[in-house]
Amino acid sequence: MLDPRTTDATDTTDATDATDATDATDTTSAPGPAVPAGPVAAGAGADGAGGRTPVPPRSDDTATTADEVAALVLAVPGVVSLHPGRFGEVATYLPGRRVAGVKLNEHVAEVHVVLAHGEAIQAAAQAIHAVVAAVVQVPVQVFVEDLATA
Repeated sequence: MLDPRTTDATDTTDATDATDATDATDTTSAPGPAVPAGPVAAGAGADGAGGRTPVPPRSDDTATTADEVAALVLAVPGVVSLHPGRFGEVATYLPGRRVAGVKLNEHVAEVHVVLAHGEAIQAAAQAIHAVVAAVVQVPVQVFVEDLATA
């Protein structure tokens, strides 16, 4: 009797060849760490076969988009200001200037804000998310960094 974990060249049973055990298109058993996919558009990719393609911001002019996002966010009731992050790292960097509190790239739109004390945080965050999502086509992340008193 043969050990099922080994293959004997003299075994003539109707067993599936080891090379047939995995399909060339099967990626579930691929070795290595899993890499999460980035934001993608639904529908056909670059190959036209329904592949996944990254979604860029709607506007080709990043400066205009960042300025528009900043203005829309500051117009949301309860938003006191945009927050640049602990070390000023949250910004869209442009030639000669930056838009602090708004970080736009091809993968995500981050908005960091300071809200008025007593403001309903979840409602404000949802309102911010809605206005930003109308301008960009990437996932929107809203961060409430602080609450302002007085």
